[in-house]
Amino acid sequence: MKRILISIFVVLAIFVSSVSAQVLNSRRLDSLFSLLSEKNKAMGSLAVMKEGKIIYTKVIGYSSISGTGTTAATPLTKYRIGSITKMFTSVMIFQLADEKKIALNTPLSKWYPQIPNADKITISQMLSHHSGIHSFTSDPEYLTWMTDAKTEKEILDYICSKPAEFQPGEKGAYSNSNFYLLGRIIEKITKKSYPDNLKKRITGKIGLKDTYYGGKTNLLQNECYSYKMEDKWMQEPETDMSIPHGAGALVSTPSDLVRFIDALFAGKLISSDSLEKMKTITDGFGMGIFQIPFFERKAFGHNGGIDGFQSSLGYFPEDQLAVAYCTNGVVYPPNDILIGILSICFNREYKLPSFDTFEIRPEDLEKYTGVYSSPQLPLKITITRKDKILMGQGTGQPAFPLTATAPDTFTFDQAKLKMVFRPDKKEMTLSQGGGTFEFKRE
Repeated sequence: MKRILISIFVVLAIFVSSVSAQVLNSRRLDSLFSLLSEKNKAMGSLAVMKEGKIIYTKVIGYSSISGTGTTAATPLTKYRIGSITKMFTSVMIFQLADEKKIALNTPLSKWYPQIPNADKITISQMLSHHSGIHSFTSDPEYLTWMTDAKTEKEILDYICSKPAEFQPGEKGAYSNSNFYLLGRIIEKITKKSYPDNLKKRITGKIGLKDTYYGGKTNLLQNECYSYKMEDKWMQEPETDMSIPHGAGALVSTPSDLVRFIDALFAGKLISSDSLEKMKTITDGFGMGIFQIPFFERKAFGHNGGIDGFQSSLGYFPEDQLAVAYCTNGVVYPPNDILIGILSICFNREYKLPSFDTFEIRPEDLEKYTGVYSSPQLPLKITITRKDKILMGQGTGQPAFPLTATAPDTFTFDQAKLKMVFRPDKKEMTLSQGGGTFEFKRE
């Protein structure tokens, strides 16, 4: 479950890969997280499991930040895990298949004939994102109603109002609608709610005490808010959890997540045949799971994003190593943090990131402000000053803070974006994702 990425360009976030895990260098991991905390580049929690035992945990940042003070996050702090929920939904579908209560080739029309192409779409195609059903979270207007409670009928009416994006099985395209519907189908087959199924089939079965269907954030239950960084951490709005359902409504901890994926690969939740089907990759998609490369190794798992939360979960079968990282405050890209985590776990050479900054007087920021356009791109970038910091905003995008790192040079770590200004010429060069684009101030 994901909102629009706060970036000018979409940058795909995945793990990248490692060598053999020996003795974990916990002091090196401590150094990485101490640096991230000291420089205010991240808030979050990590758990590493090896051969069924948790061998490392680390927490930085806060569960709550307000005008009256802060509450430090702890190993018990729970995070919204977004689309990692899809792995849980997929496991429950495969459990029903193992119990002969559903067949993967059953058409969606058995439960939802009103969905476009429902008679042609199978459960298998929904699990592997090959249904062609439009993702209801992809539309800009989604951001205007995501904080409001919605009934099943309201979500269904919205999904039905959008035409199919392609014919079932034609290709793969990620859609939150698939797993919203799968979560509802679990309820229809079992005559029990999704939370009840989750407890009976997964959390109660393997002893996950901190994983459940979320609601409005409750600090008294060790849940946390999510934040974005401007000149300070600013609280993000909360998606109403009636909306994501089986696509992204769960709350958990990294420790529970590694226990879950370890149990999955140990055969404690679904049959070996179902696990093999789940892991089968077609057009980049498994069935509620992804394959994650890290150099010569491959893990299986999922990423998640909802509000200001981002989470990642991966399992390396050959090493029996599971890693889960959940964050409620992103500045330095979580993918880069994961590269560091995995490099340290697998004893690869790794250099801690540098977060050098450049002091600039607030009044000197004015020379960079204005609207910039480029013949290379169809969007404009507006640069404004907000108190002591410079803010950038692409057309139709949220604003993002820029950090001075050298004379006339600013970066936005979260999107790996760099801007170099030439104020005397009213020009700016933007670099991101290997591309370089020239802008002129209007």
